[in-house]
Amino acid sequence: MVVGNWKSQQHFLYLCGNIYLAMTRKSTTTESNLEFFVPDLSEELKLPLVNAFISAGFPSPADDYLEGKLDLNKLLIQHPNSTFFARVRGNSMIDVGIHDGDILIIDKSLEPKHNSVLVCFIDGEFTVKKVSKVDGDFYLMPENKDFAPIKIEKESDFRLWGVVTHCIHKF
Repeated sequence: MVVGNWKSQQHFLYLCGNIYLAMTRKSTTTESNLEFFVPDLSEELKLPLVNAFISAGFPSPADDYLEGKLDLNKLLIQHPNSTFFARVRGNSMIDVGIHDGDILIIDKSLEPKHNSVLVCFIDGEFTVKKVSKVDGDFYLMPENKDFAPIKIEKESDFRLWGVVTHCIHKF
């Protein structure tokens, strides 16, 4: 949920549960399944951190275990100069926990590994998928049985744009 303007029209806070993430809107002119943002690291974003595991069963009085503050920028952003946020449109990756409206944290400096979730640029559009090689051909692989793999043709304008490091999902 966007909670209004922050600093200017290009900055805003994103509410995920009770967590606010500061982001800067980066304008894009391409039609895409992703809407991109750059992280705003001008201020630390320190939030209370509980020094105990949270029970998924019997409730625990968490206030007794406050450890200090947690800076989400330091936790989630390893390489600030090459990190971007993107809002997902679509459901082709729901089987790996990426849903429509989720915010992805993407690091362009990381090398893809086997089974990495990647942001790719193909023929003028961004998409989030895994990449697989099958019988010498490369495919963009969705993680939803309702979607078919996309073959990357030799004529395609294709680039691996970045590696998804985190997904912020609102329940």
